[in-house]
Amino acid sequence: MTAHESMILPVILSGGTGTRLWPLSREGYPKQFWPLASDRPMLAETAARAEGPGFLPPMAVCNEAHRFLVAEQLRGRNARIVLEPAGRNSAPAIAAAALLAEEAGPETVMWIMAADSAIGDVPALHVALAAAAAGARAGRIVTFGMKPTAPETGYGYIEAGAELPGLPGVRDIARFVEKPDVTRAAEFIADGKHLWNSGMFVATASVLIAELERHEPELLAAVRAAVEGAKRDMDFVRLAPDAFLAAPSISIDYAVMERTKHAAVVPAAIGWSDIGSWAALWDISPKDRAGNAATGPVEILDSRNCYVRSEGILTGVVGLENAVVVVTDDAVLAMHRDRAQDVKKLVDQLKAKGIPQATEHRRAYRPWGHYEGVVRGERFQVKRIQVRPGAKLSLQKHFHRAEHWVVVSGTAIVRRDDEEILLRENESVYLPLGCVHRMENPGMIPLVLIEVQSGSYLGEDDIVRFEDTYGRA
Repeated sequence: MTAHESMILPVILSGGTGTRLWPLSREGYPKQFWPLASDRPMLAETAARAEGPGFLPPMAVCNEAHRFLVAEQLRGRNARIVLEPAGRNSAPAIAAAALLAEEAGPETVMWIMAADSAIGDVPALHVALAAAAAGARAGRIVTFGMKPTAPETGYGYIEAGAELPGLPGVRDIARFVEKPDVTRAAEFIADGKHLWNSGMFVATASVLIAELERHEPELLAAVRAAVEGAKRDMDFVRLAPDAFLAAPSISIDYAVMERTKHAAVVPAAIGWSDIGSWAALWDISPKDRAGNAATGPVEILDSRNCYVRSEGILTGVVGLENAVVVVTDDAVLAMHRDRAQDVKKLVDQLKAKGIPQATEHRRAYRPWGHYEGVVRGERFQVKRIQVRPGAKLSLQKHFHRAEHWVVVSGTAIVRRDDEEILLRENESVYLPLGCVHRMENPGMIPLVLIEVQSGSYLGEDDIVRFEDTYGRA
């Protein structure tokens, strides 16, 4: 065993969209990038559980559209970021991670986890991880089984078998059980043998690859071709699109775990939640004496057992019970907590009607920072733009619009054709239609400016890029 193989490789799967947490979580900015269970975004919180002695720098697998969001939240961790051209469920993502891990050492122990789970007891997690890693080095694919605290119908279950010889805390798996109804879930809690399926796995790269070869050879062949044809730039590994999309879309549970003879489980009580709905977030949130959980500028009167969240607008709730109210800058959700699983149906309905708020926020994130619309009218719109320290926009021009930039805070260096202009607070620059321009933040604080666009067409696709730090076309 090499020094590399004696350590654990955290593999973070960040491909989900968190539809049931709409309107906060949307495809353009899903739940793993939001601070839900703490004051840190969930992806950053997940990575923090897997750092320090004994851990290798993390690997993250994500949608190409989210690559700079992931890179920003994993900054300073020397992470390798694997880009999927499109989501193909967990088995292809894990196959790609295993093949890349194998390059450094086939016996590398991989700790595979979702980017969007909450864990309340990290020391207990590490105890369970140590047992799982021992099982992995013995040739097992080990999952974590969460001791149930309620008859939850939104999770799959695992029936644990006998403890494996020589592997304290690691048990055989008698069977996997699909999501039950509430009566059967209550029976599972009563018998003490059933655990929630957490979707975390620990295994060596060689064992995962061998089991994928045994049970899903076509999937493994497609992903292997995608890895061999991958383009690597900066910290990104761009999987070859055609090859990766040839892989079947299937979960690792169906592809391997329910078919392999090497599956095992570590029972654990670590305060785990997949935060798969607003009701699940209410479960783990601090509450007042009336059972209400509130985040943001919220006032609650004569209400009980509610979850109320506002991302900026003062929100008042009076006389409600078991309700969820979530307010963002462009959408409001109000429902009974018992209907939390039906939010996905609402989002599907919005998508069918072509309503943009179904998938996108008013704030749009870019590798250099973000922007948001302030007002839009006929032939003009106004945006607020924030640029990170040291970041710069692409060198570009527009065919249909002119722009006027006014610096609100910070300092900007603006290139306009052959000029270079330094702008400070309350200074501005005009960019006529067709001029080649670029903006950079040379300072140590965020650059904030107001952009006024005017012209016959104001779409984001009216950009011709000549040069871009972030490799965008």
